[in-house]
Amino acid sequence: MSKMRHIALLLGFCFSSSHLLAAGQHAITLYDEAPKYPADFQHFDYVNPDAPQGGTLRLGGFGSFDSLHPYISKGVAGDQLHLLYETLTFHSLDEPFTEYGLLAETIEKDPANQWVRFTLRPQARFHDGQPVTANDVAFTFNALMEHGAPGYKAYYADVDKVVVESERQVRFDFKHSHNRELPMILGQLPVLPAHWWAERDFSKTTLEPPLGSGPYKITQVEAGRQLSFSKVADWWGKDLAVNRGFYNFAKVQIDYYRDNTVALEAFKAGQFDFFLEMSSKNWATAYDTPAIKDGRLIKEELANRNPAGMQGFVFNLRRPLFADRRVREALSLLFDFEWTNRQLFYGAYTRTRSYFDNSELAATGLPDTHQQYLLEPWRKHLPAEVFDKEYQPSKTDGSGVIREQRRAAFKLLQEAGWRIEGDQLVNAQGQPLRFEFLLAQTDFERVLLPYKRNLKELGIEMEIRRVDVSQYINRLRSRDFDMIVSGFGQSSSPGNEQLEYWHSSSADNPGSRNLMGLKDPAVDALVESLIKSTTRENLINHVRALDRVLQWGHYVVPNWYVDTWRVAYWQPLQRPANPAPLDYALFTWWKAPTEPSAAATAAPTPAPDNAAISDAAVTDKDAE
Repeated sequence: MSKMRHIALLLGFCFSSSHLLAAGQHAITLYDEAPKYPADFQHFDYVNPDAPQGGTLRLGGFGSFDSLHPYISKGVAGDQLHLLYETLTFHSLDEPFTEYGLLAETIEKDPANQWVRFTLRPQARFHDGQPVTANDVAFTFNALMEHGAPGYKAYYADVDKVVVESERQVRFDFKHSHNRELPMILGQLPVLPAHWWAERDFSKTTLEPPLGSGPYKITQVEAGRQLSFSKVADWWGKDLAVNRGFYNFAKVQIDYYRDNTVALEAFKAGQFDFFLEMSSKNWATAYDTPAIKDGRLIKEELANRNPAGMQGFVFNLRRPLFADRRVREALSLLFDFEWTNRQLFYGAYTRTRSYFDNSELAATGLPDTHQQYLLEPWRKHLPAEVFDKEYQPSKTDGSGVIREQRRAAFKLLQEAGWRIEGDQLVNAQGQPLRFEFLLAQTDFERVLLPYKRNLKELGIEMEIRRVDVSQYINRLRSRDFDMIVSGFGQSSSPGNEQLEYWHSSSADNPGSRNLMGLKDPAVDALVESLIKSTTRENLINHVRALDRVLQWGHYVVPNWYVDTWRVAYWQPLQRPANPAPLDYALFTWWKAPTEPSAAATAAPTPAPDNAAISDAAVTDKDAE
């Protein structure tokens, strides 16, 4: 063989074997920067590696559940089911976006971003003792893509195929190299046992406790009332650095309550240990109890350094009524946040003005040259304000008198073809401006009633329709609503989830997070290019450009946010002294073994009425 032919064959082998070129790593980052923790790290900084073990963590569930299968768009899944399963990687809670190997011993990322390979730990086991294999990874991915909730198809749309290379090695090949986030989000894949699901229908709900590989297994199920987990005694992952300091409780018990008011009273009576308070009114007035004063019940605010995201009253753009941007803007003008914050929220909140508030990702001022470059191709399609005006929600003096806002709203509605006839606002066909606000939370009505009054003064009729959460979820999935309150949570590193929120491809998918039914070519283009960002700076510019387009589209009536987690908990529940900055991380907490439980020191109360539906599905955060 000639020397040249030998070299050519070697080069050909190298190119055809590119899947072998990357080196295995203990962690991967979005832009290939060094992770915070080295390969030999012992534990994360935000845990107590020597936390006491044992005790029962008692939690309150809100509403009900009728399924233990959280990966499909059917039924209402129980709480904390993530405790059953391990994922390929673990998302660090003190870094913007770093994934450390969990089920995966090493991660190999193609330098050209055409594929990612995960090599599984040999000790990884399901609770029945069978090993976690590459076949289980492939099964899980394919099952989610075929039968899972619609979000999975959008999230993993850029995966071409999954390849089982050996018992412990699995590779995901990509359709293109532009999605830098894809190796990271594939690492977040929960791995389900193929052999257990082989005899069951993945597309159907179930109340049979599923087989997992995580720290806990389900030991008691009372449908709609109670769910109990027990720590797996021989859990294979207990000594991993990513797990050390986590999952310190021997048991986790969840009791379900009809609504937040009932749950709060049960909590104050010592029926469960931890409460994440969403209501500013309750936070200001409902915790004046002897248990707070004598230190048995702790009430504190923990800093939340995540982007606040957007909570708002969401317009269903599928309704012709809301197709005109001027109508949406007019309805937004009639929500008096300042009065609401003063009178109902005790001044606790900040008005949301960005879809990425409380972060460097939020668009402020006018677009800079980088954002102008991204927006310019869509100038004729976008409102002029995107380019020459900073978005700010309307601001009132808080007195409850909104004459200026009402005049501005009426002017917009007139321009859109509406007029006053009698005491109603009607269009050219004489049809009144009337819509329904679908709701599943009793305590949110107090927020909507003043808004309803402001609308009524301009001849607009808003009917508040409250339903149970099972019906609520079904109506959301079928897009059978006019307006709802909901939230779009954000991370410090936005990526593929933006497809699920705003992209046209998700607008018609039942169960997707594109609740408003947004179909806009400028938004589509910005989301697609955002995902392809190659640097942090590039990502920030894309997010800010997207934020401007969403702001001026008036797709929601912006609500409010708070930059803390408001938590209350009974002693002997304790937390790490150095908490995670991006999560309150309840499963890094523990129970001090020598203290009496809250239940032992609290007055007895009747058993809760648990036959209800969860309101947690209604809005993501800070809902009153």
